[in-house]
Amino acid sequence: MSSYLSPTPDLTSDLKLETPSASAHTVHDYLSCAQIVMVNTTLPANIGSAARAMHTMGLSRLTVVNPKLPIDETSVSHAAGGSDLLSAATIAPTLESAIANCQLVFAASSRSRHLPRPVVTPTQAAQIMCDFIDKQSALDTTDDNIETHAKTSSKPNIAILFGREDRGLTNEELAYADYHIQIDANPDYPVLNVASAVQVIASFFYAYVQAHTQSATSQLNNDVDNVTSPSLEVVLRQQWDEPAITQQQLLKLTDRTTELMIQRGLADSEHLKSLPARLSRLSSRLQLDQKEYQLLSALIAKLLKE
Repeated sequence: MSSYLSPTPDLTSDLKLETPSASAHTVHDYLSCAQIVMVNTTLPANIGSAARAMHTMGLSRLTVVNPKLPIDETSVSHAAGGSDLLSAATIAPTLESAIANCQLVFAASSRSRHLPRPVVTPTQAAQIMCDFIDKQSALDTTDDNIETHAKTSSKPNIAILFGREDRGLTNEELAYADYHIQIDANPDYPVLNVASAVQVIASFFYAYVQAHTQSATSQLNNDVDNVTSPSLEVVLRQQWDEPAITQQQLLKLTDRTTELMIQRGLADSEHLKSLPARLSRLSSRLQLDQKEYQLLSALIAKLLKE
């Protein structure tokens, strides 16, 4: 049993998040940008139960990372109406490969970890996702960026990570996420099965996306402001004048920066400790776009040659 529950009740403080702009996206448009990523799952039945939960809540993209046992008949029986998700599921050898092309990553986490990321509720995570997709869509309509977007996917790729049944995600795996999602629940037993965690978070995402599309339609038709959004003190991921970098690019930048620091005597290759994780979190907090990534990559490459 893996716990994905929040130990802190103050995540619903009165600090406002930015209200997403109106758009013409459908519920499917938003949800199709998100993939559920299950890491190192032990029981095939849980994969099937997660697929059923996803199908119920309109999610269709499932990635399973290095499962201990393959998807089998018990997966199918537990999937019920969501069996098609199992047929289309991606089996990835590593988490890095599963999220390499993702621009925004959430991770279900039950407690604060070493080098924690910003913590959000499922509803707040859904808002961040919708806001990110809206801004990406607005960027795609800018004429100055047509050539750039021809080279990169115009549809955002967003991942929600879920860990093992017995211990969830490791610190290293959690470090890949931009935000950690925690669910408020009974503090006497704050434990959810991994498939149940998928169900809960997916239901919040579906509810928020549905309300968001309805509000957007109302705003477009009536030209009025929507109701105040949920609130939390977090630094929202921004969409600048260029697309955000992918997780694969972030990992490459972290590796190259670490290599440069070792070469210049600023780090010991045998005792890196948390240096890569700190560099990854720094890059995530900077919210780099494609042009900034190119500039930093060129600078590091030049310094490595000197």
